[in-house]
Formats: sequence, structure tokens, C-alpha cells
Amino acid sequence: MTSSAAKIPVSVLIPAKNEEENLPACLESLARADEIFMVDSNSSDRSVEIAEARGANVVQFQFNGRWPKKKNWSLDNLPFRNPWVLIVDCDERITPELWDEIATAIQDPGHDGYYLNRRVFFLGKWIRHGGKYPDWNLRLFRHAKGRYENLNTEEIRNTGDNEVHEHVVIDGKVGYLKEDMLHEDFRDLFHWLERHNRYSNWEARVYYNLLTGMDDSATIGGNLFGDSVQRKRFLKKIWVRLPFKPLLRFLLFYVFQLGFLDGRAGYTYGRLLSQYEYQIGVKLYELKQFGGRLNVQAQSSSAPPAPKPLADAQRS
Repeated sequence: MTSSAAKIPVSVLIPAKNEEENLPACLESLARADEIFMVDSNSSDRSVEIAEARGANVVQFQFNGRWPKKKNWSLDNLPFRNPWVLIVDCDERITPELWDEIATAIQDPGHDGYYLNRRVFFLGKWIRHGGKYPDWNLRLFRHAKGRYENLNTEEIRNTGDNEVHEHVVIDGKVGYLKEDMLHEDFRDLFHWLERHNRYSNWEARVYYNLLTGMDDSATIGGNLFGDSVQRKRFLKKIWVRLPFKPLLRFLLFYVFQLGFLDGRAGYTYGRLLSQYEYQIGVKLYELKQFGGRLNVQAQSSSAPPAPKPLADAQRS
């Protein structure tokens, strides 16, 4: 199929902070979108300049440590001119083939959202094994119909201002698109390690909540016979109770899910996942020592004000 240059009636939401290395390729891949919003967290690099030069609407977001985080705030406040929104991270690319499929999919009145399959690249190589592919993410949906779930982790410091591992809950029917979305971070491994150090704070809180019986009625929840996300949630409730998780994480990825077939990149990725699991474990131990109250932000009058609606938000 030959891709058309015509604009597709989809509004793109890009959460960003200091992404000057990734933004040019990301924005180039979004040229067919009718509208692009980049919601920035006061970047100190050229991210805003790059986005505005390519026609994106830039809005600043100031996180106050409370729910909602960046994506849900954006869904609540941005004046999207299209009913369909596509959420794309700065290190992701939408291929021409996927755009063609999106153009057709949004014309189906029977669907309110679609899962996109991510093709993850690491050290320049597609990580095709180790359970990393397929990697389904619900990123395309009618914005009036979907919001990110709240997993009760926002009070933990240093986890960032953006929903990363939370999933979209859709009030309607969802489908799956066939063409892949590409995921490749052009920054170095320092940023991967820094990011996963923050993610491990979040994961430790999720583990703690699962072990202590967190109410998940407002989340997707776990179901062994549900979709891929629900199955992962079900298995996670078992996983958090297993011993030797760093070793098990490596063996699962590298041996049982054939990560070794991805060569040096697969081995390195597996080792880093094992290290990540160890970080989660020690932070979980720390949380248990303090009864889950570690690093809780004070809800005082000195806390930053909540983000303002778009009419009052600072535009760059």
C-alpha cells in the first residue's frame, strides 16, 4: 500500500522532558497527524524549540506530587480538535504502514480504542525474544472514552510526573492493529539506567500494594483468561511472592523465552533486567521496614499548586 501525505484526523499527545535527541525522528514520523501536542515538563534542552519548529503545540506541565499525572491531566485539559488521540513517547516512531492502518481503523464506529504492538530496539538491535515481542500498548483511542488507571503510587518520590506502566481503561470495545510501532531510545545507557532507577521506585510500591491487598477495583485488574494485560496482572500477583526474583528474571528472559537468540544485546538486556529486579527488591524491603510510608511527600500548604487548566497553562 502506498502511503498518502494527507493528514489523518488524529490528535497526537507527546509527553516530554529533555528529549532533544529523540524528538526529531519522532516528530518526523508524526507528519501525517492532523494535530500534535507536546506536553513538556520544563525541559532545559532544545526540546521546546525542536517541537515548535515542527509545528507542535507546546504546553507546560508542573506536577505537584498528586494525581493526576501528565497524561491524564492532558486528556482532561487539552483542546483536542479530533475525537481520536494517539499517545506517542519521544523514543517511539509511527511507520507509514501503521499510519495507513490507523486511517482505516478510526473509521470503524464499532471500536473505541486500539492496542499497538511495539518493536523494542536496544543497543541498535530489535529485541524480538525474551517476552519483549509482541508488546501491546493501548495508545489509540477516543479521548472521551479512556483514562489511565491510578495504581496508588503517586506519593512515592522520584518516580517522575508521567504515567509509564499504568494502562488506559477504555469505556468501550478495543481492537488490535497489525503494523508495529518502533521504540528506540537514541540516548546512551546512562539514561536507560537513570530511568529504570526511577521505575524501580514505582515497581516497589506496586509490589508492596499487591502484597498488602491494595484495592484494584479502579484498575484493569488481573485475569488469567483475559487479554494480555490482564494475564500479566494476574501473573504479577504470583510473581511478587516468589523468591530469587533477580535470578528468575534473567533465566525467564534469557533462557526460557529465548533471549539468547538476540545475541549480545539480548544478554545485556537480560542482565540489566535482573539488576532492575534486584533494585525493586531492596526498595520493597525498605518500604516494608517503614510500613509503606517511606518517602511520602508531605501534603502541606507548601506543596506546589495543582496544574492549571489549559486556558491558564503556560504555553512556550
